[in-house]
Amino acid sequence: MKILVGMSGGVDSSVTACILKEAGHEVIGATMSVWDKGRAYNILSHKDACFSPHEERDIEEAEAVCRKLGLEYHVIDCTKQYQKLVLSNFKQEYLSGRTPNPCVWCNSMIKFEALPKSAAEKGIVFDKFATGHYARLLYNEDNKRWQLRRAVDERKDQTYFLYRLKQEQLEKIMLPLGEYSKNDVREIARRHGLKVSDKPDSQDFYSGNINDILQTPPQPGNFVDTHGKILGHHQGIWNFTVGQRKGLGISAERPLYVISLNKKTNEVVLGYDEECYKQSLTAKNLSWLSVPCFEKTEDIYVKLRSSQHPVAAEVNVFSEDGAEVVFREKQKAVAFGQSVVFYNKDGLVLGGGIIDSSAD
Repeated sequence: MKILVGMSGGVDSSVTACILKEAGHEVIGATMSVWDKGRAYNILSHKDACFSPHEERDIEEAEAVCRKLGLEYHVIDCTKQYQKLVLSNFKQEYLSGRTPNPCVWCNSMIKFEALPKSAAEKGIVFDKFATGHYARLLYNEDNKRWQLRRAVDERKDQTYFLYRLKQEQLEKIMLPLGEYSKNDVREIARRHGLKVSDKPDSQDFYSGNINDILQTPPQPGNFVDTHGKILGHHQGIWNFTVGQRKGLGISAERPLYVISLNKKTNEVVLGYDEECYKQSLTAKNLSWLSVPCFEKTEDIYVKLRSSQHPVAAEVNVFSEDGAEVVFREKQKAVAFGQSVVFYNKDGLVLGGGIIDSSAD
């Protein structure tokens, strides 16, 4: 089988290529290029990130891996699609007082859509597309659906970022690392003599200041408490996210947290730890993955952020595109614009949506 592997220059995608080649497949490496070289950014960090001026270095490392493994290699330009589908959403959401999750949109629209599609348009022939994501892919004969399950290495599980993949995408992909631990992956890389075996993971979407991407003038406003009392001033609500404690610059008898962002009044609402917790949320822009849309209230588990362990909740789908999630125990820092992802007790990704509101 001919398999196109999305290569990032990191250890995970490199080992994915190794595993598939050892299994006897004809492997082709491809790296998507998304960095806008014609635009000025004030990069403050040299850390690796998904959207980074260090992209050329990652391409060099990915090409070196393919050369060592004897693989055909290509760089696929996805800059325009990334600008239109990921960065535009990123900017719109932040300026609306919401906290976007660009990795979710990048995976569903760029990595698993624009990249393989653009590769095929370039004349690259392949049967499947594979990546180094930590997630398990399976097919359910009962409901005739492709399904995602949390990875064996739960610390590295990336299903939170993949919940918006469609059935037609899932049937064309492979996720070989779902059964491996990170330690296993690094050991395989060492065994093959790959220099990226000890390369640190890329944790961030962007290593600079988000204002580089937003490129909007400051909009001074007030920090207020939950009763409306002015506590200080800020330069734009997009500089803050719900649950944030550091970098507020406000003195108080106890640590203050961002409780909410009010676009209409241009206010950042601050409160104490106990005021950060919510009992429920509503989600819109729903996407169903391992199962069809629920028709009644169901007991499930949910994640509000990728690093969170799934927590018990009840979901009620009240419209084709909306659902209410009620937590068994109140949850901290429910940020509008982030994703809530639904799981069952066995770790299957049921679906998810974009958080739109919350209630105490």
